[in-house]
Amino acid sequence: MNDLLNLLKGVAPTLAMAVAGPLGASAVTALASKFGVSDSVDAVAKAIAGDPKAAEKIAELELEMAKIDAANTADARKMNSEIQNSATASWLAKNIAYVIDVAIIAGALTMTFVVFIVGVPEQNKSMAFTALGSLWTLTGTVVNFHRGSSAGSKAKTEEMMKGAK
Repeated sequence: MNDLLNLLKGVAPTLAMAVAGPLGASAVTALASKFGVSDSVDAVAKAIAGDPKAAEKIAELELEMAKIDAANTADARKMNSEIQNSATASWLAKNIAYVIDVAIIAGALTMTFVVFIVGVPEQNKSMAFTALGSLWTLTGTVVNFHRGSSAGSKAKTEEMMKGAK
């Protein structure tokens, strides 16, 4: 696995993260299909190392992944827009995502107060710090969703699509 990750890191960091993540088996299958080898980490690593056009093939696969991700994001935005514009959608349907966002941020602030002001018993500190880190990571995701640069992401995706033509 390390050989494959090392080969991918410099050329295709997104693909390297996919291979190392929970969808690793799917990413390896996609690579195996692209290189025409058996569906195993070792076979894929050997195929990439021995193929002079490996970087080109990997770039094509990474572009395919970007297209799928862009389509997924567009579908999610469209679904949210349809719910928000629907005259028949309930209050809950229109607002549950925002309620969850507020709960995450409130949880992060509360946990921060508890950990740093109230204090946590020594035997629970590790768990409390893990929970605190997770909550602040989720808070970052919430802020990026609402305040992030979706225009910049869209422009980047469009630029990648131009390069594919």
